[in-house]
Amino acid sequence: MAASPSPARASRHRRVLPRGRRVLDEHMPVHHKLSRVYRLGSALVGVILTFFGVLGLTDNIGFFDTGGDQVGGLSTNGALSVLSVVVGLLLFAGMVRGGNFASSLNITFGGLFLLSGFVNLALLETSFNMLAFELQNVLFSFAVGLLLLVFGMYGRVGSALPYDNPYWQQRHVDEAARARRGHGRNEQRTRARLRGEELRRRASLFGSGEDGGSSDEGDEGDADGNGGQQGDR
Repeated sequence: MAASPSPARASRHRRVLPRGRRVLDEHMPVHHKLSRVYRLGSALVGVILTFFGVLGLTDNIGFFDTGGDQVGGLSTNGALSVLSVVVGLLLFAGMVRGGNFASSLNITFGGLFLLSGFVNLALLETSFNMLAFELQNVLFSFAVGLLLLVFGMYGRVGSALPYDNPYWQQRHVDEAARARRGHGRNEQRTRARLRGEELRRRASLFGSGEDGGSSDEGDEGDADGNGGQQGDR
């Protein structure tokens, strides 16, 4: 019977993530508000690119044709249509994954679209323009690149990120831990204050009820005394 590996040996084979990565994975759930923004950016651009590519493929345009065939006001050919569909599907994968992956994917493709705009701008009216780019394609590439960068960098880049931001916590691990402890103490004080106010309110209502009952008993006693005096007379 084979001996089971010792805990020390098993722990050496475990994958240990860097400290900042552990903080980011812990505080970036799929339903986080930042993740929803990254997913929205991936889905929006993915739909546009996939729709553009599918329309280009259905027109049976030559793969490297530079004859100026247009789809949706943009020049295209078979190669550009296939590339658009592939990039759109990758962005859809980022939308499904969400989180830090979607953010990084948006930033990466945003930079690539900007680079593509500059490169194809230089290749206009040349024999190396294999993707049939025209000026409107260059402007579209710049617009899509900027849009993806804005979505990808939202809540990730800035000098005034809140302490509960997962990227701020990744860069300031010790400060984030102190901020969470302070926030927890503040929540405990708030709950204790609200509990005390509730108890005082209940005590005041209970005291008012006792005072009202005592005054009613006193009034009945006075009435009985007055009635007795009138009967003696």
